[in-house]
Amino acid sequence: MPIDNVDKFVEKVNNAKKDNKFDLSADEDLSIAIMNLISIEEHFFFTAKKTGKDKYFDLLKETREMRKDLLKKIVPEYEGEVWCISKHLLAGSMRLMEVGTKMLGRGKNKEAKDMFEKAYNLYSLFWGINLGEVKLGDVAKLDEDKVTKTDKKGGIFAKLGALVKKAIDCCIE
Repeated sequence: MPIDNVDKFVEKVNNAKKDNKFDLSADEDLSIAIMNLISIEEHFFFTAKKTGKDKYFDLLKETREMRKDLLKKIVPEYEGEVWCISKHLLAGSMRLMEVGTKMLGRGKNKEAKDMFEKAYNLYSLFWGINLGEVKLGDVAKLDEDKVTKTDKKGGIFAKLGALVKKAIDCCIE
């Protein structure tokens, strides 16, 4: 289903909330927690390698199992590589946020803003895929007016970002 109309998307989100299918604000919090678990996995790996202590691999394994269990809550159904794509979209988004934050601390505001924009683009794509607004199997078949076609308004990332922003703004708190 192409993203043609932000209002239709928001209506879809609101209907799902009424039917208690999901609370996007809670799912957003969960997605941030999952990002942090992915980061913890990475830190356990590097700590194990830097210290030579295999006990950190045991902690990595436990953290990974927790992350997998939680990711199932927001990516319950997937085909092909969507599970892995989702995980890497969240991981990439988190890393870009961290790089942007470090750049802010160094006074590199323009570079930071660019990193934050990229982070939000990946995060929006994660939600676009997992809310069913981007069907990866149909990407090659989309017409000019569909979401993946780059246009003057910024293409897929601008459209998805607007959808996520509007959907999050109107969610249950």
